[in-house]
Amino acid sequence: MTQNRVQIVILCEDLQQQVFAYHFLKKRGFNINPKNLTIRTSPKGKGAGEHFVRKRYPAEVKAYRSKNYLSGMLVVLIDADTATVKATLKELDDALIEDSQELRKPDEKIAIFVPKRNIETWIHYLRTGEVVEEEEKSKYPKFPKNEAICKPGVEQLANQCSQGSLDDNAPPSLQAACEELQRLLPLLNNL
Repeated sequence: MTQNRVQIVILCEDLQQQVFAYHFLKKRGFNINPKNLTIRTSPKGKGAGEHFVRKRYPAEVKAYRSKNYLSGMLVVLIDADTATVKATLKELDDALIEDSQELRKPDEKIAIFVPKRNIETWIHYLRTGEVVEEEEKSKYPKFPKNEAICKPGVEQLANQCSQGSLDDNAPPSLQAACEELQRLLPLLNNL
C-alpha cells in the first residue's frame, strides 16, 4: 500500500447507501478508485440489510485493525429503522464485545453513519430542504434504478459539513453524521 493512497472500505445495507457514501467521500476530497475501494453491501434477497451490517461489522473492524491502516478507513452506514441512533450504535458496540474486541477508539478511522428511519429520510431533506419526520415508517420514497438522484443533495451536504454550516432544521441523525465525518478528515492529509 502506498502512503498516498487511502484504503476505503464501505459497509452498507443497500445500493442507495453505497451511492450516497461514495459521492459523499468523493466530494469531501477522497481519491476513490477501484484499487483503493472495497464495498460490502447486503446481498439482495438474503435478509435485512441492517442485520447484514451488524453481523459483518466485527469482521470489518478486525480487518481494519489487523492491517497497517495508517491511511485507511472503514465507513459504515446502517439505518436506525425504528430504534434510536444511540441504540443502533450500542448494537454495533455489543457486536464488537460479543466478538471479544475493544470498542471503537476515538482515533480510529471508523465512521458510522446512522440515518434515522432510513437513508431516504436524509435524501428527502437534502432534495427539498423541508423538515423531515424521522419517526414515520417509509414516509419517503425509494429510488430504485435511480440511486444517483441523491448526488446533488450529497454534494450540498458535503459542502455544508466541511463549512460547519448544516442548517438548524437538518435531521438530528444527519447532524450526527457531519460530526462523525471528523474521524475521517485527518486522512485527507495523506492524499
